[in-house]
Order: sequence, then C-alpha cells, then structure tokens
Amino acid sequence: MRYGVQRAVRRIVRWGAWAFGVLGLGAQAASAQPASSTAPSAPAPFTARLGERARPVPAMLHPDGGLALRADALAEALGGRLRRDPVRAGRFRFEVGAVGLDIEQGTSLVIAGDDTLVLGREVFRAAGALYVPVALASDLLPRLGTGVLFDAEKREIRRFAPVSAGRRANDATRRPASVPADASVRAEPDRTAVRMPESRPGARQRVVVVDAGHGGPDNGMSGPIGGGPRVYEKHITLAVSRHLRRALEERGVKVVMTRTTDTLIALSDRGKIANEAKGDLFVSIHVNAANPRWQNPGAARGFETYFLAEAKTEDERRVEAMENEAVRFETTADVNRDDPLGFIMRDMAQNEHLRESARLAQLVQAGMRTVHPGPNRGVKQAGFRVLVTAFMPAVLVEIGFGTNRNEAAYMTASERQAELASRIADAVVRYLAEYERKVGG
Repeated sequence: MRYGVQRAVRRIVRWGAWAFGVLGLGAQAASAQPASSTAPSAPAPFTARLGERARPVPAMLHPDGGLALRADALAEALGGRLRRDPVRAGRFRFEVGAVGLDIEQGTSLVIAGDDTLVLGREVFRAAGALYVPVALASDLLPRLGTGVLFDAEKREIRRFAPVSAGRRANDATRRPASVPADASVRAEPDRTAVRMPESRPGARQRVVVVDAGHGGPDNGMSGPIGGGPRVYEKHITLAVSRHLRRALEERGVKVVMTRTTDTLIALSDRGKIANEAKGDLFVSIHVNAANPRWQNPGAARGFETYFLAEAKTEDERRVEAMENEAVRFETTADVNRDDPLGFIMRDMAQNEHLRESARLAQLVQAGMRTVHPGPNRGVKQAGFRVLVTAFMPAVLVEIGFGTNRNEAAYMTASERQAELASRIADAVVRYLAEYERKVGG
C-alpha cells in the first residue's frame, strides 16, 4: 500500500515538473488562481502555422494549472478538424492529417489507435468551447507523426506538410468496408525510390551513419513470447542495416556503418564513429520488446521512432533503459554515473540538432507507416546513450516488437526487411532534400 501511494505521489510530481518546467510556462501558470464559477481569464493566444499560413489559437488558464488551447481552433489551424461524437455526449474526435485522437470532456485520457495516452490534465469546456491541455500540442501531436513541432519560447505550433498525405488518402479509400478507419492496414508498396536532388556546385556528398543496434555478446531483445522460432535483436538490426545501406547508396547517399559483422561496439564509440566520419545524420536500428508486466505482453506490437531528449513517459523510460542496458557488456567503457550525459542533453535541447532530429523522426515514422502491419506508436523522445555522442541529427528506430510472434516473423523476412529499409531510406533522402533547400535559400 505504501509503495502504491509513493508511486502515485511520484507521478503527480513528475506531471507537475513537466507542465511547469519542460514547457517553460511555469511562471505564467503559477500565477493562476483557483477556478471559480466564471471562466478563467485568457492569456495571449498561441500561433499555429501550416506552411506559410499563420492563425491564432485562443489560450486560457487551465482550472488545474498550466495552459489550455481551444480545441476546434487548434485543429483547424493545423489543417484538421474537431468532430463531435454523434453517440456519446462529451466525446470528440480531434483529427490532424492521418491521425485521429478521441478526447472526452472531463477526462485526461486520449485514445490514439490502439494506444491510450495521458494529457496530465482534463479536457474541459469554457465559454461554450472545448479546451485541451497544452500538452496535446506540445507532447502528443509531435510524438504521433503528425508533422507538428511545438516551440514554447515563441508560443508557436508548426505543422509541416505531410510527406505522403495524398497517398494515405488513397490508401484509406481502398480499405475493406469491414475494417475500421483507424485500423493498421498495410499499404501498397511504392516502387518509386526517392532520390537525392542534384547538389549545389562544390557541395560534398551527404553522409549517413547507419547503426545496427547491439551485437557480439549483447544479443539485445530475444523473442517471441509464447513460442515460435527464436529471434535475436542483434541479427535483425544488422540485416535491416545492410538493406538500409544498399537502399541509401542506390539513392546517391554515402553510408558509414558502425558495425558490419556480429561484434560489440560500445555505445559511446558509435557516436564517435559518426563524428569522425563527419556524418550528416545518424540512424540507429533497434527491435522493441514488451514489458513483461503488461497484461498481455505477447500482443504488443507496432513501430516508433525516437529522438534525443529527456524521456517523459513510463514507456519512453522503459525503452531508454532497455537500449542503454547494452553498456553492461562494455568492459572498457566508462560508465561513471557522474558522466556528462545530463549536461549534453541540456545543451542539445538548446541547439538545432534537437529540432532537426525531431523532424527526421517524423519523416521516418511516416515512411514506415505505409508498409508496416503494426500500429503507429508515434514519434517519441528519450535519452539514449548511443545518440548522446553523435553531434548531428540522430534518431533511434524501433522497427517492431520481437516479443510478438507475428512481428518477429515479419522482421526476419528478408523481403520485409528490404521494404522497411527502403521506406527509411526515402525518409532520410526527403529530410536531406529539405536541408538542401534550406541551405540553398
């Protein structure tokens, strides 16, 4: 009982620190008075940008502290819409691009496909309009592959044009009538590879560092749960990384591999390899594993992409701890707990790499969505050691759950590995093309 209370208190403290610290809005929220019978006063609106278009999104103080945004204005400003549930009073569908979120007045839970997410504060109604905690824009939408980025300092919510918006619409019309619109259905593979645009005169060839997770004595994840052919993460990541190398080279990109055989490379050395190669991007391939304490761990499935930042949710901390565990195999590695990890993470949060990594993660996630049979678990963030020492935009891709029998079979099929690698390669090239346009401008 004592442990349960302590855990509840820790969660409350974490949410409080997140709302007041991470968003950088604590001072404003702290001045809020307890809710009264009248609507809270409205702070200055946020700005939502979709391409060149900018619209204001009304904001107000949340009755429980922090800020809230007007839901319909936010959705419309990002090119989406807010729909009322015709059956259940108080429930709404918040849609942005191909992502739909079920939200409900009076609760802090959000349903996104197969996942239940937490906003930290409740959705509420004021002055005849529905308001959502600012966490919907600052945390959930960026993680779910919507192309949304949140800038607390500028009070801006920006959405990039979807990479495959037209294609996704076509895919939706081809779904069988018996399949719900939100179900994960494999799309027809696009056989046309994206290629690098012609570089400016004198520009060097772009370099992408591909990192196959684990290796040697470090098997990484093993599965699946409940029987079936045994699979090890280190073998899958190496196979997919080799496919990714070929796909990128076919698209005109130079590739450096952190490992090409079944050998152990220290997590800190992987970043050093990338830096010495003067890499433009760092892509680390991994396989996810379910938490054995989950109600049905063998059923967990889906794909997700991480960029470097402090983990916010319990699931992000689970994956962070799992992938950082590889350090125990490094007999010569410095694993002093007083290492500069915290300083580096704070520093990276203030520089361009963080934002660029988030954008790369969004493109990778959007690409995998067109071929992967599992649910889209979104773009997430965590403090992976393998990403810390790579001083360039860097992402870690969890291509599926090896603990799930079907996904283990999917990820060990060479054709499917090549298909996934092709989509990741397309995303990388799209990102590099965006970068070339920015540099050229």
